[in-house]
Amino acid sequence: MTIDGLDAHLIRALAATPRAGIMELARQLGVARGTVQARLDKLQTRGVITGFDPDLDLGALGYEVLAFVTLDIAQGRLDDVTTHLGEIPEVIEAHTMTGPGDLHCRLVARSNQHLQEVINRILEVSGIERTATHIALTEQVPFRVLPLVDQLGDGGPS
Repeated sequence: MTIDGLDAHLIRALAATPRAGIMELARQLGVARGTVQARLDKLQTRGVITGFDPDLDLGALGYEVLAFVTLDIAQGRLDDVTTHLGEIPEVIEAHTMTGPGDLHCRLVARSNQHLQEVINRILEVSGIERTATHIALTEQVPFRVLPLVDQLGDGGPS
């Protein structure tokens, strides 16, 4: 499953003007409204476009601390731990992983003190054997996907 040049242009147009309607996107891309709607529907059905949520600056919302926590989980306890993590709003992402640690979590907090409270809340569930916390200082490369879209829209990896 890949995307073609028109799909890539549509995704880039949506990223540039997320509030644009179908007619505006059709005008920007120089194609019929029905073509834009059909392509957008196809991209959503295939799971390429998964939502139209706003991009939020968590720092502007008061969550100025970003941390990554690696958890070592006791065998058979992963479901319990992930269910517990899902109940903590400051845990904004969690992935099972290979290598050292079993679960890698991305956390936000309002301050270092608040981060300690979040970590203490994480540790309330049994099954976590060890944690390692790393506080991010500055973002060097922000989360991005458009370079991948551009690459695929040009016919694949170079």
